[in-house]
Amino acid sequence: MNHTRTEILVGVFVLVGMISLGYLAIRLGKLELMGNRGYLVYADFASVAGLKVGDSVEIAGVKVGRVESISLAEDMARLGIRIEPQVALQEDAIASVRARGLIGDKFVLISLGASDKLLGHGDKIRETESPPDLAELIGKYMSGDFTSAGK
Repeated sequence: MNHTRTEILVGVFVLVGMISLGYLAIRLGKLELMGNRGYLVYADFASVAGLKVGDSVEIAGVKVGRVESISLAEDMARLGIRIEPQVALQEDAIASVRARGLIGDKFVLISLGASDKLLGHGDKIRETESPPDLAELIGKYMSGDFTSAGK
């Protein structure tokens, strides 16, 4: 009888451990169980260096979506951005790639526009700002070429 109780306790312990590991995998892997809610918009950038699929999209510091895809379209990097359904983007919104701190994680910051026309599923954000190339800026600083570096 005591042997069966031990087996049940071990089974419960293993089950709790598996559930905990599954929860951590979902939270740390940034997986979403709700599927593809919201709408998809696109934005073309000269460079998205350091940005990854799954990185956050924010408006005023609030997460409103995520980067769903990164591909090459002609000579530009095209981002597919999944926006939450309750968030409305104007057609003159501006998307920019930013970093948290000097070498932190990258994210997409969207600055809202003032237009009455809204973007819908499959539309494109026309105004974009690529992140500054830190290595290029340091090189210009070291060589003393300040003519095009952040004046």
